[in-house]
Amino acid sequence: MNWSALEALLSGVNKYSTSFGRVWLSMVFIFRVLVFVVAAQRVWGDENKDFVCNTLQPGCSNVCYDSVFPISHIRLWALQLIFVTCPSLMVMGHVKYREQKDQKYSAVHKGAHLYANPGKKRGGLWWTYLVSLVFKAGFDAGFLYLLYYIYEGYDMPRVVKCSLDPCPNVVDCYIVRPTEKKIFTLFMVISSAVCILMCICEMIYLIVKRLQKLVKKHKENERILFADQHEITVLTKPRSEYVRIDPTLSSTHNLNNDKKEEKMTSKL
Repeated sequence: MNWSALEALLSGVNKYSTSFGRVWLSMVFIFRVLVFVVAAQRVWGDENKDFVCNTLQPGCSNVCYDSVFPISHIRLWALQLIFVTCPSLMVMGHVKYREQKDQKYSAVHKGAHLYANPGKKRGGLWWTYLVSLVFKAGFDAGFLYLLYYIYEGYDMPRVVKCSLDPCPNVVDCYIVRPTEKKIFTLFMVISSAVCILMCICEMIYLIVKRLQKLVKKHKENERILFADQHEITVLTKPRSEYVRIDPTLSSTHNLNNDKKEEKMTSKL
């Protein structure tokens, strides 16, 4: 399997991710993939050869091995990693589609751009990114349940009992390096659970940020609408429009009136 192509794909999606998405990327590639490639494959590599049952009956060991390990942990985890990284193709495909659409628009409209930033999570790309997170968390949770259902837990026993044909009776079969296999199994399970948690946190973060933007936009629209419907009216005249009366002129006018009244009374 070409894990370098998987690394390139995840690195391309990383620049559109949030901080939670970058933590998810480090958990998927650095921890899970590297541990899977470097160590886990070697732990299960010789299981079929060293799986031994205390009987010489031909075919008994093979039948018991198929019963104990109906599907290899390695193949199940490889399938899980492939399914978990597939939703990233949705995001990359949507980004490429927007870039091509923006280039066509720019060629027709003389350099104008349809999107200011084709990779920014807005509109349909926001929904595509959110759906990809749902699929990532869903695939991880589904494979965790599948592993638990097939092996009836995440434990790795040292000895298993088998009574299938062609075994002559109930025989004991021994698993090679069970403690080592149990440690790697728990590591992969815990890392998958952490990845699910990161996806859920990122979904909550995206939804909260989107709601905050919608609330802010709604308040801004209400403010503009209120300003348009209620024009500011002048309730009082400015001081410059008031006529200022000189008090000396008022007193002179009163004295003249008093003199006129005195003359009128003297004539009478």
